Amino acid sequence: MFRIIEKEMLTPAVCRMKVEAPRLARAARPGQFLIVRTDEKGERIPLTISDYDAAAGTVTIVTQAIGASSNDIISLETGESFEDVVGPLGRSSDFVGMTPERLASERFIFIAGGVGTAPVYPQVRWLREHGAAVDVIIGAKTAELLIYKDEMKAVCDNLFICTDDGSEGFHGMVTALLEKLVGEGRDYTRAVAIGPMIMMKFTTMTAKRLGLPVTVSLNTLMVDGTGMCGACRVTVGGKVRFACVEGPEFDGWEVDFDEALRRQRQYAEEEKEAMENHVCKIGRGK
Repeated sequence: MFRIIEKEMLTPAVCRMKVEAPRLARAARPGQFLIVRTDEKGERIPLTISDYDAAAGTVTIVTQAIGASSNDIISLETGESFEDVVGPLGRSSDFVGMTPERLASERFIFIAGGVGTAPVYPQVRWLREHGAAVDVIIGAKTAELLIYKDEMKAVCDNLFICTDDGSEGFHGMVTALLEKLVGEGRDYTRAVAIGPMIMMKFTTMTAKRLGLPVTVSLNTLMVDGTGMCGACRVTVGGKVRFACVEGPEFDGWEVDFDEALRRQRQYAEEEKEAMENHVCKIGRGK
Protein backbone atom coordinates (compact mmCIF):
# COMPACT_ATOMS: atom_id res chain seq x y z
CA MET A 1 0.00 0.00 0.00
CA PHE A 2 1.18 3.51 -0.81
CA ARG A 3 0.11 6.03 1.83
CA ILE A 4 -0.90 9.60 1.00
CA ILE A 5 0.98 11.85 3.40
CA GLU A 6 -0.12 15.22 2.00
CA LYS A 7 -3.11 16.39 -0.04
CA GLU A 8 -3.83 19.88 -1.32
CA MET A 9 -6.44 21.22 -3.74
CA LEU A 10 -4.56 23.64 -6.00
CA THR A 11 -7.80 24.69 -7.70
CA PRO A 12 -11.36 23.37 -7.26
CA ALA A 13 -10.59 20.66 -9.81
CA VAL A 14 -6.84 20.07 -9.45
CA CYS A 15 -5.38 18.07 -6.58
CA ARG A 16 -1.76 17.58 -5.49
CA MET A 17 -0.79 14.52 -3.45
CA LYS A 18 2.51 13.46 -1.91
CA VAL A 19 2.69 9.67 -1.72
CA GLU A 20 5.07 7.29 0.03
CA ALA A 21 6.91 5.25 -2.61
CA PRO A 22 10.60 4.97 -1.58
CA ARG A 23 11.90 2.75 -4.39
CA LEU A 24 10.12 4.78 -7.05
CA ALA A 25 11.40 8.05 -5.59
CA ARG A 26 15.01 6.82 -5.71
CA ALA A 27 14.75 5.77 -9.36
CA ALA A 28 12.63 8.61 -10.81
CA ARG A 29 13.99 11.03 -13.38
CA PRO A 30 12.47 14.12 -15.06
CA GLY A 31 9.94 13.31 -17.77
CA GLN A 32 8.92 9.89 -16.49
CA PHE A 33 5.49 8.75 -15.33
CA LEU A 34 3.88 6.31 -12.92
CA ILE A 35 0.62 4.36 -12.75
CA VAL A 36 -1.75 4.47 -9.79
CA ARG A 37 -4.69 2.27 -8.86
CA THR A 38 -7.03 3.39 -6.09
CA ASP A 39 -8.22 -0.11 -5.09
CA GLU A 40 -8.19 -3.69 -6.32
CA LYS A 41 -10.99 -2.95 -8.80
CA GLY A 42 -9.70 0.46 -9.80
CA GLU A 43 -8.57 1.51 -13.27
CA ARG A 44 -4.85 1.85 -13.97
CA ILE A 45 -4.21 5.60 -14.39
CA PRO A 46 -0.92 6.89 -15.86
CA LEU A 47 0.22 10.20 -14.34
CA THR A 48 3.37 12.17 -15.06
CA ILE A 49 5.58 12.46 -11.99
CA SER A 50 5.26 16.01 -10.67
CA ASP A 51 8.07 15.77 -8.13
CA TYR A 52 10.16 13.20 -6.29
CA ASP A 53 12.27 13.22 -3.15
CA ALA A 54 14.67 10.29 -2.85
CA ALA A 55 15.67 11.18 0.72
CA ALA A 56 12.08 11.37 1.96
CA GLY A 57 10.96 8.43 -0.18
CA THR A 58 8.04 10.32 -1.69
CA VAL A 59 6.64 11.14 -5.11
CA THR A 60 4.16 13.87 -5.97
CA ILE A 61 1.26 13.52 -8.39
CA VAL A 62 -1.17 16.15 -9.64
CA THR A 63 -4.60 15.05 -10.82
CA GLN A 64 -7.32 17.01 -12.58
CA ALA A 65 -10.92 15.89 -12.04
CA ILE A 66 -12.10 15.19 -15.57
CA GLY A 67 -13.53 11.67 -15.38
CA ALA A 68 -14.68 8.86 -13.10
CA SER A 69 -11.23 7.49 -12.28
CA SER A 70 -9.62 10.88 -11.68
CA ASN A 71 -12.48 11.72 -9.32
CA ASP A 72 -11.80 8.47 -7.46
CA ILE A 73 -8.15 9.50 -7.03
CA ILE A 74 -9.10 12.94 -5.71
CA SER A 75 -11.61 11.38 -3.29
CA LEU A 76 -8.77 9.77 -1.33
CA GLU A 77 -7.68 11.64 1.79
CA THR A 78 -4.44 12.11 3.72
CA GLY A 79 -3.65 8.89 5.59
CA GLU A 80 -5.41 6.68 3.06
CA SER A 81 -3.48 4.64 0.52
CA PHE A 82 -3.39 3.67 -3.13
CA GLU A 83 -3.63 -0.03 -3.83
CA ASP A 84 -0.77 0.25 -6.35
CA VAL A 85 1.77 2.84 -7.47
CA VAL A 86 4.03 1.52 -10.24
CA GLY A 87 7.02 3.24 -11.81
CA PRO A 88 9.04 5.03 -12.87
CA LEU A 89 7.94 4.25 -16.42
CA GLY A 90 8.77 5.74 -19.80
CA ARG A 91 11.95 7.44 -20.92
CA SER A 92 13.47 10.33 -19.02
CA SER A 93 13.85 13.72 -20.69
CA ASP A 94 16.61 13.89 -23.31
CA PHE A 95 18.49 16.59 -21.43
CA VAL A 96 19.18 14.15 -18.57
CA GLY A 97 21.85 12.57 -20.80
CA MET A 98 23.55 15.84 -21.73
CA THR A 99 27.06 16.57 -20.51
CA PRO A 100 27.57 19.46 -18.05
CA GLU A 101 29.29 21.41 -20.83
CA ARG A 102 26.33 20.92 -23.15
CA LEU A 103 23.83 21.92 -20.46
CA ALA A 104 25.79 25.08 -19.73
CA SER A 105 25.56 26.07 -23.40
CA GLU A 106 21.77 25.66 -23.62
CA ARG A 107 19.02 28.15 -22.77
CA PHE A 108 15.67 26.46 -22.22
CA ILE A 109 12.18 27.94 -22.42
CA PHE A 110 9.37 25.81 -20.97
CA ILE A 111 5.77 26.47 -21.98
CA ALA A 112 3.41 25.01 -19.38
CA GLY A 113 -0.34 24.92 -19.92
CA GLY A 114 -2.87 24.29 -17.17
CA VAL A 115 -2.26 21.11 -15.18
CA GLY A 116 0.72 20.43 -17.45
CA THR A 117 2.56 22.96 -15.29
CA ALA A 118 3.03 20.31 -12.58
CA PRO A 119 5.30 17.91 -14.52
CA VAL A 120 7.29 20.88 -15.82
CA TYR A 121 8.41 21.69 -12.28
CA PRO A 122 10.78 18.72 -11.66
CA GLN A 123 12.32 19.20 -15.11
CA VAL A 124 13.05 22.88 -14.49
CA ARG A 125 14.40 22.13 -11.01
CA TRP A 126 16.71 19.41 -12.38
CA LEU A 127 18.05 21.70 -15.10
CA ARG A 128 18.66 24.55 -12.65
CA GLU A 129 20.49 22.15 -10.30
CA HIS A 130 22.70 21.09 -13.21
CA GLY A 131 23.67 24.59 -14.33
CA ALA A 132 21.33 25.23 -17.25
CA ALA A 133 19.55 28.53 -17.89
CA VAL A 134 15.77 28.11 -17.79
CA ASP A 135 12.84 30.45 -18.38
CA VAL A 136 9.23 29.35 -17.91
CA ILE A 137 5.89 30.46 -19.30
CA ILE A 138 2.85 29.34 -17.28
CA GLY A 139 -0.44 29.72 -19.12
CA ALA A 140 -4.05 29.27 -18.04
CA LYS A 141 -7.49 30.49 -19.06
CA THR A 142 -7.74 32.71 -15.99
CA ALA A 143 -5.70 33.64 -12.91
CA GLU A 144 -7.71 31.32 -10.64
CA LEU A 145 -6.51 28.32 -12.66
CA LEU A 146 -2.78 29.08 -12.42
CA ILE A 147 -0.77 26.56 -10.38
CA TYR A 148 2.85 26.19 -9.20
CA LYS A 149 3.66 29.91 -9.51
CA ASP A 150 5.72 30.18 -6.32
CA GLU A 151 7.37 26.79 -6.77
CA MET A 152 8.38 27.57 -10.34
CA LYS A 153 9.67 31.05 -9.52
CA ALA A 154 12.06 29.47 -7.01
CA VAL A 155 13.72 27.18 -9.58
CA CYS A 156 13.81 29.15 -12.85
CA ASP A 157 15.67 32.21 -14.07
CA ASN A 158 12.60 34.08 -15.30
CA LEU A 159 8.91 33.25 -14.85
CA PHE A 160 6.30 34.67 -17.23
CA ILE A 161 2.58 34.40 -16.48
CA CYS A 162 0.04 34.32 -19.28
CA THR A 163 -3.78 34.22 -19.07
CA ASP A 164 -6.30 34.05 -21.88
CA ASP A 165 -8.51 36.68 -20.23
CA GLY A 166 -5.72 38.99 -19.06
CA SER A 167 -6.58 38.54 -15.37
CA GLU A 168 -2.87 38.07 -14.59
CA GLY A 169 0.32 38.60 -16.53
CA PHE A 170 0.38 38.69 -20.33
CA HIS A 171 -3.05 38.96 -21.94
CA GLY A 172 -3.23 36.32 -24.65
CA MET A 173 -2.08 32.86 -25.64
CA VAL A 174 1.25 31.30 -24.68
CA THR A 175 2.21 31.24 -28.34
CA ALA A 176 1.94 35.03 -28.58
CA LEU A 177 4.05 35.43 -25.44
CA LEU A 178 6.68 33.05 -26.80
CA GLU A 179 6.91 35.10 -30.00
CA LYS A 180 7.17 38.29 -27.95
CA LEU A 181 10.04 36.96 -25.83
CA VAL A 182 11.99 35.71 -28.84
CA GLY A 183 11.30 38.99 -30.61
CA GLU A 184 12.82 40.84 -27.67
CA GLY A 185 16.09 39.02 -28.29
CA ARG A 186 15.97 36.15 -25.81
CA ASP A 187 18.27 33.58 -27.35
CA TYR A 188 16.57 30.29 -26.45
CA THR A 189 18.18 27.16 -27.88
CA ARG A 190 15.36 24.73 -27.17
CA ALA A 191 11.79 24.66 -25.90
CA VAL A 192 9.69 22.16 -23.97
CA ALA A 193 5.88 22.35 -24.10
CA ILE A 194 3.61 20.37 -21.76
CA GLY A 195 -0.12 20.95 -21.52
CA PRO A 196 -3.33 20.38 -23.49
CA MET A 197 -2.75 18.72 -26.85
CA ILE A 198 -4.12 21.67 -28.81
CA MET A 199 -1.80 24.04 -26.93
CA MET A 200 1.21 21.85 -27.72
CA LYS A 201 0.21 21.73 -31.38
CA PHE A 202 0.12 25.50 -31.79
CA THR A 203 3.17 26.02 -29.60
CA THR A 204 5.06 23.60 -31.84
CA MET A 205 3.89 25.45 -34.95
CA THR A 206 5.09 28.72 -33.44
CA ALA A 207 8.41 27.28 -32.30
CA LYS A 208 9.04 25.76 -35.72
CA ARG A 209 8.36 29.10 -37.39
CA LEU A 210 10.90 30.64 -35.01
CA GLY A 211 13.44 27.91 -35.77
CA LEU A 212 13.28 26.74 -32.14
CA PRO A 213 13.51 22.96 -31.46
CA VAL A 214 10.68 21.88 -29.16
CA THR A 215 9.98 18.76 -27.12
CA VAL A 216 6.38 17.83 -26.23
CA SER A 217 4.91 15.30 -23.80
CA LEU A 218 2.18 12.99 -25.10
CA ASN A 219 1.33 11.58 -21.68
CA THR A 220 -2.39 12.36 -22.09
CA LEU A 221 -2.67 9.65 -24.75
CA MET A 222 -1.64 6.85 -22.41
CA VAL A 223 -4.12 4.31 -21.03
CA ASP A 224 -2.47 1.00 -20.14
CA GLY A 225 1.02 2.47 -19.81
CA THR A 226 2.86 -0.64 -21.00
CA GLY A 227 2.44 -0.51 -24.78
CA MET A 228 0.02 -3.46 -24.86
CA CYS A 229 -3.29 -1.63 -25.40
CA GLY A 230 -2.11 0.48 -28.33
CA ALA A 231 -4.17 3.50 -27.27
CA CYS A 232 -1.14 5.79 -27.29
CA ARG A 233 -0.04 5.04 -30.86
CA VAL A 234 1.01 8.21 -32.61
CA THR A 235 2.93 9.03 -35.77
CA VAL A 236 6.25 10.75 -35.12
CA GLY A 237 8.56 11.44 -38.03
CA GLY A 238 6.43 9.25 -40.28
CA LYS A 239 6.75 6.22 -37.98
CA VAL A 240 4.28 4.72 -35.51
CA ARG A 241 5.48 5.26 -31.94
CA PHE A 242 4.03 4.33 -28.56
CA ALA A 243 3.98 7.23 -26.09
CA CYS A 244 4.17 5.03 -22.99
CA VAL A 245 7.26 2.97 -23.88
CA GLU A 246 9.06 5.21 -26.40
CA GLY A 247 8.09 8.51 -24.79
CA PRO A 248 6.19 10.21 -23.36
CA GLU A 249 8.38 13.01 -24.77
CA PHE A 250 9.00 13.45 -28.50
CA ASP A 251 10.33 15.98 -30.98
CA GLY A 252 7.34 18.28 -31.47
CA TRP A 253 8.31 19.14 -35.04
CA GLU A 254 7.77 15.50 -36.01
CA VAL A 255 4.52 14.73 -34.15
CA ASP A 256 1.31 14.30 -36.17
CA PHE A 257 -0.84 16.38 -33.83
CA ASP A 258 -4.04 15.99 -35.85
CA GLU A 259 -3.81 12.23 -35.43
CA ALA A 260 -2.95 12.63 -31.74
CA LEU A 261 -5.98 14.86 -31.20
CA ARG A 262 -8.26 12.29 -32.86
CA ARG A 263 -6.80 9.52 -30.73
CA GLN A 264 -7.26 11.56 -27.56
CA ARG A 265 -11.01 11.68 -28.24
CA GLN A 266 -11.41 7.95 -28.91
CA TYR A 267 -12.84 7.07 -25.49
CA ALA A 268 -15.01 10.17 -25.05
CA GLU A 269 -18.32 8.27 -25.11
CA GLU A 270 -17.08 5.61 -22.70
CA GLU A 271 -15.85 8.26 -20.29
CA LYS A 272 -19.16 10.10 -20.50
CA GLU A 273 -21.01 6.89 -19.65
CA ALA A 274 -18.62 6.15 -16.76
CA MET A 275 -19.22 9.61 -15.28
CA GLU A 276 -22.98 9.23 -15.58
CA ASN A 277 -22.78 5.97 -13.61
CA HIS A 278 -20.08 7.14 -11.22
CA VAL A 279 -20.61 6.74 -7.49
CA CYS A 280 -18.63 9.22 -5.38
CA LYS A 281 -16.25 7.49 -2.98
CA ILE A 282 -15.44 10.47 -0.76
CA GLY A 283 -15.36 9.43 2.87
CA ARG A 284 -15.58 5.72 2.10
CA GLY A 285 -12.55 4.84 4.27
CA LYS A 286 -10.10 2.04 3.51
